[in-house]
Amino acid sequence: MFNRRHSDVFFAWLFRLMSLSSVLALASILVFVFVQGAGPFVFSTAQGIRIVPERIEEITVNGELYRDHTTFINIPPDASAILVQFSDGGSSGVLEIAVNNAEKDPEKALAFTRNEGGEITYPQAYTWTVTYPGRLPGISSKIHILLPERPYNFFDFITGFEWRPTYNKLYGILPMILGTIIVSFAAILLGLPLAILSCVFLAEFVPAKPASFIRSGIELLAGIPSVVYGFFGLMVVVPWVKNTFRVPSGNGLLAAAMVLGVMILPTVITIAETSLRAVPVSVREASLSLGASKMQTAWSVVLPHAKSGVTAAVILGISRAVGETMAVILVAGNSPQFIRGITDSLRTLTATIALEMGYAEGRHNEILFSIGVVLFVLILALNSVILFIRRKTEEP
Repeated sequence: MFNRRHSDVFFAWLFRLMSLSSVLALASILVFVFVQGAGPFVFSTAQGIRIVPERIEEITVNGELYRDHTTFINIPPDASAILVQFSDGGSSGVLEIAVNNAEKDPEKALAFTRNEGGEITYPQAYTWTVTYPGRLPGISSKIHILLPERPYNFFDFITGFEWRPTYNKLYGILPMILGTIIVSFAAILLGLPLAILSCVFLAEFVPAKPASFIRSGIELLAGIPSVVYGFFGLMVVVPWVKNTFRVPSGNGLLAAAMVLGVMILPTVITIAETSLRAVPVSVREASLSLGASKMQTAWSVVLPHAKSGVTAAVILGISRAVGETMAVILVAGNSPQFIRGITDSLRTLTATIALEMGYAEGRHNEILFSIGVVLFVLILALNSVILFIRRKTEEP
């Protein structure tokens, strides 16, 4: 049997072990995401050219035979020529390619010196496809030639205007960074004043029982899934914006800001109102005894006294707005362009990750991790700015 001393020691070490495990797990996740996010700017997608046969039974690449091969066939990085011979159900072909390893333009890096019956296409950057007639009508055999993508320029990534990850391999996210910041601050401008007014009203002017009932409703709103808010915005807010401003589509900045402004209300109200109720009664009584009205006491005494809690509520509200995904996808329009008006379509960083992670591959998939790192740094920077402003205002 454990006595109390032994049990206290046991649980103390158990809590330490759990805390250490949580910290290590969080650190591992952050390291993984940061390493994945830094990869596109440090490493190439492959050491050399890769070949992928499609619907070809036997293929010989530079003298090496492959049967029913559907994965990458790696070519040495220093190879200056590629000789491909294949057979498929009795038909055969020969493909000779001269490689210019010094050429940076992927369209000029390969020269097809011999091609028997194949149609050469360039479906997307860094990819060539040679198509041959198959054994059955409508079913063709293909040879995909994938050139390695060099490390992407980080400056072009942050300041680039174009997001075309599939065809042109352009990964500029500046419109999405600005879209995320603008829609988040618009939501704060719409939701924060209402949230502060509501929490002051609940904490200082509503009797205890009605306030408890209203508080329960607000906490219930905080637990509603974000997709429900997004669906409400799609059915109510988007048509209202479309009819009011007479635009072709109501999906855009204004609709997203209104939905996010409503979504952050429960979080900000709950935390800020709790901070206001935690202010000692003696502080209120001292203000009232000096002749201040209840309104003056609430705004000039109680609210400044709960500044730390209110600031924490604002930080969580901004983090909720910046990190929101599903609701924004449904109402923002998801167009990666610069915003020129309040009804323009936009795309946020989180929406880009959610929309494209399902089909992204190669460099595209790595860039989505980089967007996650940018989002993390953006939230950290915004929170740091708020804390810095609070410290400056608290200094005598």
